[in-house]
Amino acid sequence: MSRSSGLGTRLLLAQILVLLAGALTTAVVAIVVGPPLFREHLHRAGVPTDSHEQFHAEQAYTYATAISVGVAIAAAALTASVVTWYVTRRLRRSLSEVSAAATRIADGRFDARVSPPHLGADFDALAGAFNAMATRLEDVEATRRRLLGDLAHEIRTPVSVVGAYLEALEDGVKTLDESSISVMRDQAGRLVRLSEDVSALAQAEEGRVISREWVDTERLVAAALATVADRATAAHVALGSRIDSGVGPLWVDPQRLGQVLGNLLDNALRHTPANGRVDVSVSVGPGRGGAVITVADTGEGVAAEHLPHLFERFYRVDPARGRAGGGSGIGLAIAKAIVEAHDGRIRVASAGPGQGTVFTIDLPSGPAA
Repeated sequence: MSRSSGLGTRLLLAQILVLLAGALTTAVVAIVVGPPLFREHLHRAGVPTDSHEQFHAEQAYTYATAISVGVAIAAAALTASVVTWYVTRRLRRSLSEVSAAATRIADGRFDARVSPPHLGADFDALAGAFNAMATRLEDVEATRRRLLGDLAHEIRTPVSVVGAYLEALEDGVKTLDESSISVMRDQAGRLVRLSEDVSALAQAEEGRVISREWVDTERLVAAALATVADRATAAHVALGSRIDSGVGPLWVDPQRLGQVLGNLLDNALRHTPANGRVDVSVSVGPGRGGAVITVADTGEGVAAEHLPHLFERFYRVDPARGRAGGGSGIGLAIAKAIVEAHDGRIRVASAGPGQGTVFTIDLPSGPAA
């Protein structure tokens, strides 16, 4: 059979092969089994052996059998052709729809979907899987476009500032003094931090940065607090920690989980006013063990409509203040990616503006000792 044969041709040829096999089987059975049984019945009916009556009766039986088998095969062939045409038509329509939708997706139109063919659970499952794939690709493409737009927006400000200062220096409007150098250095540093954060986010989402080991919980928390201690003192924000006695070592990547705690503490300090407080606590996880880490502050809090979006790239509750404060807007996205690479989960809660914010990290238990 040619590989270029269509689905209808292949199904029809398969039906013909089945019919031929059935006809051959029927003929063999009719020739081998039928005549002896018929002759036995004639003898029981009193027909003499080798008589003219037996001869004509056996001829009539042979003709009737041949005609019956021929008519049956013809009817079966006609029925098979009709059924094959109908099934092929439905299959071809469904496959054509899938092919056309796949072509549209290949052309970048990710809104393409296929309708359930109603040809059985397998075909309906295929259509559902295709639609799920298309939805996922559409989400990925939307995220990619949003990410590129956000990156362009984030890069535009520092580049514009540096360009404006260089132009002012060329025109003699400004002089290359300490103030001008400081501004341009800050904007260059902002670009460097942005590139480093984007790289860290990409690596965290790919899970390539996780190298686990047993880590002392108290030491991990103390190191994270130490990195922000000077900032907290300057901002007049108190830091605290509490580790339950039942918490043992954590099976984590110390550098990456430390990065998560650093991002959460940095976020808490940025949004906690003077005389506020930021606390880190660690308790034993419920059910499956592990640990629950919380970073709670008494800061500005978050309105309910913003909570579901805090871990999105470049999302800010107050965009203007976030850019002015130098944050890249992807610190929480990095934290989420790293926690999920640890097979954990991170969530956020807040009673509302002015009520503080609580970030909670659920980490699974490590391998058996």
